[in-house]
This record gives sequence, C-alpha cells and structure tokens, in this order.
Amino acid sequence: MKRDARDATLQPEGARITSFILENTSLQYLDFVPELQLYLADEAHDLWHRTEEELATIGLPPPFWAFAWAGGQGVARYILDHPELVRGKTVLDFASGSGLVGLAAMKAGAQSVICADIDVFATPAMALNAAANGVELSGISDNLIGQDHGWDVVLAGDVFYDKPFADVLMPWFLQLANRGALVLMGDPGRAYLPKDDLAELALYQVPVTRALEDADVKDTRVWCFADAVQE
Repeated sequence: MKRDARDATLQPEGARITSFILENTSLQYLDFVPELQLYLADEAHDLWHRTEEELATIGLPPPFWAFAWAGGQGVARYILDHPELVRGKTVLDFASGSGLVGLAAMKAGAQSVICADIDVFATPAMALNAAANGVELSGISDNLIGQDHGWDVVLAGDVFYDKPFADVLMPWFLQLANRGALVLMGDPGRAYLPKDDLAELALYQVPVTRALEDADVKDTRVWCFADAVQE
C-alpha cells in the first residue's frame, strides 16, 4: 500500500520524505540519458495522477523532482558528451529537482557538485538518485539566487517557465558569467527564455511524457552566453 502524502508532510524531512519518494516512484533509466537512472513517477504511481490542487490540499508541493524534464535532460546529455566542460571543476546545478544535471556532471568528472532546490522533497530525492548512480553530491534547499560561491560551472535545466522568475534569474546568471563562470541553460522552448546575448550550443529531440508536455518529443536547446563562445 502506498503511503499517503499527508504522512510525509507531517514531518517534512528525513526518513518520512525518503519513504514517500520510494513508495511513490520507481527507479528508471532514461532513454535519452541512458547513463543515469532516477527515482521517477509514472502512470503506474498515484503521484502521477494527483492534480496540483490535490497536492496543495495535502500540503505537498508540485513534485517537480519526480520527473525528468526536457531541459535538464538536454543539459545532462550535453555535459556527458562534453565532459571537459566540468572535469575537475566545481559545479552548481540550480533548481536541480531530481539532481539529474548534477549527476551527469559528477559522471563527467566534476570535482564537486552542489544541487540546489528550495523544495524540501528534492534534497532527499537527490540523495536517493546519487546513491542509485554511485556518485556523491551535496543537495541543499537554500535559495542561492544572487549569491556567488565561486562555482566554475553553473547548470540550469528548464527554469524559464515563469516570467518573474526568468527576470530574476538572467541578471544573476549574467553576473556569474561575467566573473568567469560557465553558465549552461537547457530549455525546451519555454516562453520566457530571453535569448538576447545567448548562443545555441546544441539542439536535441528529447522524449517527454505527453501528460506533462502535451507532446512525445520536445526540441530542446542548450544555451550559454555568447561571450563565452567567443572566448
């Protein structure tokens, strides 16, 4: 029997959350990034069928950590295909969700990876996924926007789904890039990606779940700031 989300949210940390994740997801390999496996929800799990309204009623945030979003898969694929970009470097995976992009960076030889996501359910999900893939990373729930801890590389998948959020992110990303960080962004055509001053590094056709994206495949691009390409 699956655990109701209310059991997990009575104490939104630690063992309760981990148990909830394990009982509402299954460990799955990704077709587009077969090097990695994640604990994901699918049509066979109750979590898939809960609406945002139902989740809010029982105190559970939308489970973005339970799905492999196209933008994140694009960045992960690009990093695994170009490991020299992260090898031996310190990496921030921003708005990490499942930790997919950070896992790819560790597989590609990063010195260390911090996966940051303000959803308290995401951090236990990252830990489970790291263990499943045999790597170590640090998961935190801090809001890092506006901060700079000297990361060599900053990775962000599928973060331009909301205009106010995009308006805050881009100046911060640009600030990090201007001081020398490599900032890579994966986006499957969200409406609020500001493309000025960006350069396209790759275009992928990423398989996605129709129930989430109303499509079977999303054209997904990996972007960086144009100045980084010129350098």
